[in-house]
Amino acid sequence: MRALILCLVALAPLHASVIGVSKPAESLTAARVMTLPVVQHGPWLAYLKRSEDQMRADKAVMAAERAGMTEIPPLPKPHFSARSIPLHREAAFYKSDEARHISETILSFQTPAGGWSKNLDMGGPARLRGQSYAGANLAPVESGPDDFDKAADENWHYVGTLDNDATNTELHYLAEMSAAWPGQEGDVYRASFLRGVDYLLHAQFPNGGWPQVWPLEGGYHDAITFNDDAVTESAEVLTLVAEGKQLGDEDYSFVPAAVRARAKAAAAKALQCILATQVRAGGKLTVWAQQHDPLTLKPVSGRNFEPAALSAGESASVMEYLMGLPKPSPEVVRSVDAAAAWFEAHKIMGYTWSGGRSTPGGRKLTASPDAGPLWARYYSMETGKPVFGDRDKTIHDDVMELSLERRNGYGWYGTEPVEALKRYAEWKQKQ
Repeated sequence: MRALILCLVALAPLHASVIGVSKPAESLTAARVMTLPVVQHGPWLAYLKRSEDQMRADKAVMAAERAGMTEIPPLPKPHFSARSIPLHREAAFYKSDEARHISETILSFQTPAGGWSKNLDMGGPARLRGQSYAGANLAPVESGPDDFDKAADENWHYVGTLDNDATNTELHYLAEMSAAWPGQEGDVYRASFLRGVDYLLHAQFPNGGWPQVWPLEGGYHDAITFNDDAVTESAEVLTLVAEGKQLGDEDYSFVPAAVRARAKAAAAKALQCILATQVRAGGKLTVWAQQHDPLTLKPVSGRNFEPAALSAGESASVMEYLMGLPKPSPEVVRSVDAAAAWFEAHKIMGYTWSGGRSTPGGRKLTASPDAGPLWARYYSMETGKPVFGDRDKTIHDDVMELSLERRNGYGWYGTEPVEALKRYAEWKQKQ
């Protein structure tokens, strides 16, 4: 009888507001590559080998630094890196002692691969010998051994990433330092910048996308990542590199011709990836997901509470990137038109996302007749309706069904597409 009861419980339908359970994103592996057409095996297997070789090289450099040390320095102080790196200040700032100190810290945290980790205080002290290139970067709340965000190696996590605007922000800053220090004193900034460009080129997938973390560390970190504008920011930087000019307060004129040519090809490949990943639903182009599988290009989940779904905020950034391209092709115009139509069809009017962490009862969607437009963070690819994820991986159709911790701790609604649609109206007139 007990076994029968357990069986009936297992077969019982989920609560009406629970419409599914997120599945983990698959890592990029040689076994998966071998399921592709034979002609694709070579580039993808070479990519995996490059990643594995670089991971070993990175760890070997750290091991050499720590050889003979009796005490390992503590992890770096956590901070939001991009906020500690001042961009587009007046020219005089980049000649200041403060700017040079930030530069020294940035140089010290550059990984052997050429990238940077996230959540570092670049206005703080430089990295010590033997100190980690990254902070802890562990999930603040762990949901068990099968947590999507559980690090494969807690001592080597996000060592080289595009998450939270990392790496691309450092590259912009170094370009500004190059402009401020055109002589020999600026050579160190230019050398670091070129290593960072190599990082972007080496990390790019054969199909033009970028993972969140490189060298690869598995799980959703291996997915093509539109979250935090990883793909579009990288493509923008490489476009600037390819032009090889001094643009405003950033200097790219020192980049060798061979590197500029590689950057141009990489940016073109990134555009093809962006167009290829735009999701079709019901035969129509829609928008993009937060992450896409690197091989199938299908949307995949991120953290436990980030389902495989259409993502309004990231898609607004992708749309703005496409509108910024000179002489857009018919494919780009078609892509932008489809995204704009999707945003118009899925905007929410007459509501505000109100409250805060300390608000009694937590954050909630509140009726307000004159409010709007507003968009949910995620939309179902099947129904086109808002969906919401919780730490237990359940997917809901009602934000009020989420745990209070997740409902308060994530941006479930936003207005990012507003600016994209404003730009679209101007852009469309020019077409």
